[in-house]
Amino acid sequence: MDSRRSAADGERTFTPKGLATRQRIVETAARLIVEQGLEGATLEEIQAAAHVSASQLYHYFTDKNALLLAVIDHQTQSVLGPHRAVLERLDSFTALAEWRDMVVGMLDAQNCIGGCPLGSLASGLAESDPIARGALADSFAEWERLLRDGLSAMRDRGELRADADVDALAVSILAGLQGGLLLSQTRRDSSAVRIAIDASIAYLSTLRPASDR
Repeated sequence: MDSRRSAADGERTFTPKGLATRQRIVETAARLIVEQGLEGATLEEIQAAAHVSASQLYHYFTDKNALLLAVIDHQTQSVLGPHRAVLERLDSFTALAEWRDMVVGMLDAQNCIGGCPLGSLASGLAESDPIARGALADSFAEWERLLRDGLSAMRDRGELRADADVDALAVSILAGLQGGLLLSQTRRDSSAVRIAIDASIAYLSTLRPASDR
């Protein structure tokens, strides 16, 4: 993430006041993109909503692509922060269930509005902006890594068989979660996410050592 931020900022440094202004612009852009979509969130609207002048906006971001990279970085940290707190101590089926409850609880708290900010950005940028697509691929790769490391810890503790393919399992869980988030967004009901994660947990249960089943 830091390399993307450096590229977007042109290796510049900002004063604390400048950093606060930049952060306000990024947070405003992220909110408007969620609410209005990529096309709807114009630089002019972002500028007005963030209460900055055009010269201020271009002081921090050379163009909309630079701002989008900053938004991707911001949304990645916002999305993965809560997941990281749980997944970094994932080492058991109990912890996996706690992660599921956290995800569902977060969805319910926001009434399933907005879906996955990273998924929404990917659907709008993957085919039109190769640089943004690469940044988003890195974001999902980090999410996948968190899951893979947790599953590896479960395998090391004997919760999963030694031959469990944690790489494939991490991809499967993340893919199921993303599909569940999309359905939950359209239905305004978190049950799709719960079902998707529970299905993954049920499959993982079949990979317990034979003596533990």
